[in-house]
Amino acid sequence: MSTAPAAPTPKVMPECWGHRGASSRFPENTLASFEAAIRDGAEGIESDVHVSVDDVVIMFHDPSLDRVTDGAGLIREKLWYGEGEMHTLRTVKEPRQSLATFEETINLLMKPENRHVKFNVDVKVQNKPAHLFALMHKTISAQPEWETALAPRILLGLWHPSFLPHAKTHLPYCRRSYIGQSIPTARKYFWDDCDVFSIMFSTLAMADGVKFRKDCKAAGKKVMAWTVNDPEHMVEAVRWGIDVIITDTTKTWLDLRSALQADYDTIAAQHSRMFYWTRLEFYTPIQMLLRRRDHMYLEGYAGPFRKFDTVEPLPLVA
Repeated sequence: MSTAPAAPTPKVMPECWGHRGASSRFPENTLASFEAAIRDGAEGIESDVHVSVDDVVIMFHDPSLDRVTDGAGLIREKLWYGEGEMHTLRTVKEPRQSLATFEETINLLMKPENRHVKFNVDVKVQNKPAHLFALMHKTISAQPEWETALAPRILLGLWHPSFLPHAKTHLPYCRRSYIGQSIPTARKYFWDDCDVFSIMFSTLAMADGVKFRKDCKAAGKKVMAWTVNDPEHMVEAVRWGIDVIITDTTKTWLDLRSALQADYDTIAAQHSRMFYWTRLEFYTPIQMLLRRRDHMYLEGYAGPFRKFDTVEPLPLVA
């Protein structure tokens, strides 16, 4: 008696998290961008935080306003409220939008239709973590049922180990992730305190990245890859077993994911792996330069990398 061959085990597809929202189509880190990513079907959104002089937490990537808005200057030196202040600014990119605050973003995520959406908060190293996290807690804890309906959805992304004790002290209910492009840094300073590792895509392609992915899987830790906008990279992330793809192009990944779920072998075969040899970012010397540049930048704001077991003040940056 013959038996039919067993059906192939379906691939587990990475989640889609919008990098600064659906930022390929809308101005980054705006409510319009976040809403577009959610409407596309993204399981999460990613954004960045800085704090104004009058203690408003703003969703913004750069420490200065110049690149993205019709304003100028460092956010930490600017007011949010007041005539001509940051709440009046608009994005340069069309459709022009006002800047978003952390409170507005939380309110968006607490709408009944959005309560499934996760929120990756990229904590920029220019912040004073104790102050920032206290302000964030005030906003989070003001929401009804925040401990069950909101806190489990927030992921704190940390670049420097000095931020870890502050996160554990002020936002102990939030999951934590390491963000960066250094596998040695992830292992040495963040492994014990983080359940998620958000790593630059090209870093995960290197030999130490391959081993790190395997070790994370064995330890039950999640791996997120950023910023993955190329369909070839998206398919490769699926091959790797990545848990989350962080992308500017949410609709591209979601459409491709649907196609892969319908016919994985055919669709995957259409996407080349030649990028490993044709793009400089996948060569070891370039990787080493990027890591060194990143490390020096972070130390310039938060001091030397070392183990931080207790909350300590950060160095003052001029």
